[in-house]
Amino acid sequence: MSSPWARIGVLAAIWGCSFLFIKVALEGMSATQIVLGRIVLGAVAILAWMAVRREPLPRDRVVWAHAAVMGVVSNVVPFLGFAWGEDNGATSGLAGIYNATTPLWTLVFAMLFLPSERQSRARVVGLITGFAGTLVVLAPWRSLDGAGLSGQLACLGAGACYGVAFVYTRRFLTGRAAPLGLASAQLTCAAVEIGVLAPFVATSSVSLPPRVWLSVLALGAAGTGIAYVFYYGLVRDVGATTASTVTYLVPLVAVTLGVAALGESLRWNDFVGAVIVLAGILIAEDRLSRRRFVVEARGSSEAPG
Repeated sequence: MSSPWARIGVLAAIWGCSFLFIKVALEGMSATQIVLGRIVLGAVAILAWMAVRREPLPRDRVVWAHAAVMGVVSNVVPFLGFAWGEDNGATSGLAGIYNATTPLWTLVFAMLFLPSERQSRARVVGLITGFAGTLVVLAPWRSLDGAGLSGQLACLGAGACYGVAFVYTRRFLTGRAAPLGLASAQLTCAAVEIGVLAPFVATSSVSLPPRVWLSVLALGAAGTGIAYVFYYGLVRDVGATTASTVTYLVPLVAVTLGVAALGESLRWNDFVGAVIVLAGILIAEDRLSRRRFVVEARGSSEAPG
């Protein structure tokens, strides 16, 4: 598959399907059990790919220490946030929309903790616009039950965790090892971390009809393992800026699948809020500037974060 836009479309489909698979997997497993299966299968998939390519894992102990932190903030906690959120009132489509707030959170934490990241009028306006869109999706004027509100906030918090993870990577891990090696180390650490917790938090009964275990398999091997490989190959070929446009397609896939496959309802404020969130991201990242787009479209070897 040579066309970068076709590959971006496939990657958006893989990640957009993740929220559907979580919802289906919840029919037979708890949120913690889903995350355990997802991370372990993802780690196995990416380590197998590393073995096929005969690429070594990082050897620096400092890299592994940072990878352990990343395993928590980029995998264990946000994966639990989305799974628990969908188990407590958030639809798969809403989870996809809240996932799209990740670039906004990344900008917030970057401006707070990265000295090189400065405030600008475009960023401030974009952040205000984006988070206003989030409020539209939350619909505070409606009376939400506790489960619905807590589930949506959990998904929003998961997006914030990704923002923290990207900034942490930028500050402590960028350039220390090959991106695929970093991803493998991160998932390996995450698998160990969730494995240690599992005997205490993943003890509920399990029902594994085909649709449940196939969903977990897809979440882990495809959405967490293969997608990492696919993404870093895309970054290598077309640059991080072009590859990051997948962010704008994931919520579209998630919402469409939620409505078509699960019969989820799409409220007017979900659609309007998602559009406002994406508009805020475009403004904050200055992607509406033709000059900036032309310069950045030449590509970068740096992965997001």
